[in-house]
Amino acid sequence: MSRRVLEITPDLVLRAYRRGLFPMAETRHGGRLFWLDPERRGVLPLDRFHLPRRLLRTVLSNEFEVGADIDFPATIASCATARPGRDDTWISPQIERLFTELYHMGYAHSVESRRDGELVGGLYGVAIGGVFFGESMFSFVRDASKAALAHLVARLRLGGFQLLDTQFVTAHLAQFGAEEIPRQAYREHLTAGLAAASRWLPAPEPAALIAEFRALAGQSPG
Repeated sequence: MSRRVLEITPDLVLRAYRRGLFPMAETRHGGRLFWLDPERRGVLPLDRFHLPRRLLRTVLSNEFEVGADIDFPATIASCATARPGRDDTWISPQIERLFTELYHMGYAHSVESRRDGELVGGLYGVAIGGVFFGESMFSFVRDASKAALAHLVARLRLGGFQLLDTQFVTAHLAQFGAEEIPRQAYREHLTAGLAAASRWLPAPEPAALIAEFRALAGQSPG
């Protein structure tokens, strides 16, 4: 008797996220997808995000033009690009296809940093309810992905999001306040976050963004 293979669709991915699972591929070039449910989950508390003063100056300057959902396919493709120290990635063509479909469905989003019109950094993830599931980020020049992350957090705070899921904690994320929490605690935060009313804001008012950046850096408005 042949075994029925479950087709992985965008709807299945959304159901998995709601249960605390997320997909990864074996290699950049393909292989099967597998589902992860770590015993300790990485999160970045939105009320304790640390924006260093030096990065605040960069974000408030004109060094990068940062926008959201301008070119999602180029962003996820850049996240999958090999870089020094990382020859392979878990973002396979199937992952790219699934998340691009989620983007067209209104669930996946990108935040993109450009310099002179060229895409030089960014990130992407999935928004469900009041939870943003961060997937991957890239940077071709210094601070480009950090600026995108600061813009993401400001947008999430303005939109009423409750949880930023980073899956794992890296040294890069730890400097901004990312931490690991037990699986059960994560699921409790997830349940509350999914029920929260929130809005993804691709283009918030500039003044509101600036106020959020200053608050994240511990500065008073003005």
